[in-house]
Amino acid sequence: MTLYGDREKCYECYRPKSSCMCEYINSFDTNTKFVILMHPKEFKKVKNNTGRFTYLTLKNSELFVGINFSDNKKINEIIDTHDSYILFPSKNAINLSKSNPHAKSPHAKNMAIFLIDSTWLCINKMLKQSVNLQKLKHMSFDTSRTSQYKIKEQPKSNYLSTMESTLVVLELLNYWHVENIEEENLEGFLEPFIKMIEYQQTLIDNPSNCDVRFRRRGATTC
Repeated sequence: MTLYGDREKCYECYRPKSSCMCEYINSFDTNTKFVILMHPKEFKKVKNNTGRFTYLTLKNSELFVGINFSDNKKINEIIDTHDSYILFPSKNAINLSKSNPHAKSPHAKNMAIFLIDSTWLCINKMLKQSVNLQKLKHMSFDTSRTSQYKIKEQPKSNYLSTMESTLVVLELLNYWHVENIEEENLEGFLEPFIKMIEYQQTLIDNPSNCDVRFRRRGATTC
């Protein structure tokens, strides 16, 4: 633990010690490498950042904070050594719900999936500036789920948080036998996210609590 201001915070989940969610994180391994690219503005939202939970849960994952990753040596190394995709719903994206993008062959590279953790406005800026990411194949999926992110207004009803989207990907990779993740790991994947929502909701329901912060709604600039 470390001190930030007048409140002690956790080194792992970066939340205040009083609302640390680490006890709900059950980490497990995957064949697929997950690379989480987090915008600096998202990194500052430590109270409700699902990208951090995703990183802590998936052992075979790495997290990078920034906007332009063009010259990031480690990221470029991952791209060069893996069959790399970026989760982005473009018209040319490979739909994971309909096909296996990584049909195994004797010489197939391990797969890497890049996840951008930010607002849609900032995501577009990150993609425009990061030349290496522009070369990646796009991946998407179909789902009827709605986000459980009750404390955050999503742009559309079918938009999911980073952690919720990752769960859909994991389930589909299991379906295509790219992964063999135990059911209990999938069922418990969102546990820190759900507990975080419940905690934040109790603060919202009690406006007199000094931990609640209210902000005016408005467009986020990047």
